[in-house]
Amino acid sequence: MAAPCGEQIHREVQDYYGKELQKSEDLKTNACVTSARPLPKEVRDALKRVHEEVVARYYGCGLVIPECLASCRILDLGSGSGRDCYLLSQLVGEQGHVTGIDMTEGQVEVAKKHIAYHMDKFGYQKPNVEFLQGYMEKLGDAGLADESYDIVISNCVINLAPDKRVVLQEAYRVLKPGGEMYFSDVYASQHLSETVRKHRVLWGECLAGALYWKDLYSIAEEVGFSPPCLVTASPITVGDKELEGIIGDCRFVSATFRLFKVPGSSRAGPGQVIYNGGIVGHERELVFDANFTFKEGEVVDVDAEMAAILRSSRFADEFLIRASGANTATPQGRCCKGVKEKICDPFQLLERLAAPVPACRPGGTCGPPGCC
Repeated sequence: MAAPCGEQIHREVQDYYGKELQKSEDLKTNACVTSARPLPKEVRDALKRVHEEVVARYYGCGLVIPECLASCRILDLGSGSGRDCYLLSQLVGEQGHVTGIDMTEGQVEVAKKHIAYHMDKFGYQKPNVEFLQGYMEKLGDAGLADESYDIVISNCVINLAPDKRVVLQEAYRVLKPGGEMYFSDVYASQHLSETVRKHRVLWGECLAGALYWKDLYSIAEEVGFSPPCLVTASPITVGDKELEGIIGDCRFVSATFRLFKVPGSSRAGPGQVIYNGGIVGHERELVFDANFTFKEGEVVDVDAEMAAILRSSRFADEFLIRASGANTATPQGRCCKGVKEKICDPFQLLERLAAPVPACRPGGTCGPPGCC
């Protein structure tokens, strides 16, 4: 028996999320509810203002909230009941805008039902959110124009799409130059067997459609994105014995990545950067991804890709960026962090996070010379 076709997958996922699941506790794995890194206070406070029904009907991988969002236009792929959209509505402010798109009618109805409630609670004169029913593979059909968003987010839904490449192509199309795709999803440690890929419940549980993690890097490159920046990873556990037997020795991880639409004009060589501490909630340090942590006032060597990302994106005003070799003075009492070998494998990151913490680690305070 062949793996299900795209239309069949869409129908079965719509039924699973629209009819079978009524609350997060109905899930059979933690793939869609795993936690991410600690959240800033402003994000935690914003989440408290989201309607309880919206929160209860949301099935995502923790929270997918990037930094530096004021006045941004954001698109949420697979927005579900709208939890992340309403949270982001507060963070972009009344001058920003958030669009949520989801293929499941029942989820979109829940999201739309609470627009007035949230706008009143946030004190906004007019809504800065909208919800559309449609497919993330066909954003044009929903009227979403080229280069119309600063950020595209997605929370544990790309695995539900039969064609991941088309999803990334559409995200790339609607992003402005310098824009970012910031998303959490489920990844597999190997290519999935036919048995797993045709299993209806495993599709609904976000596992049967999981991408082999290495394939993300090749697809991103083909689409035109910068190499993926791995942000964080969380283990996925399966609490159902029958499903465990079907999965076999394949492992799954929930991982967050950030991809950037870097213009060719921004690409140059490696550089040195100094973070100015201007991002609300991240004044002392900005944990950009698993490889780069920028402390306020500290000189950090970055490779050509990271230099291009910071130069072309919404982060440009938050950094002093100079070419490597420029006469950049190191603030007194600080060290200059050199470029280290990057970690790209989310399963390797899991192992690192589980390992004992060394006395001096990347992103930590420097000790004696030569410590880091």
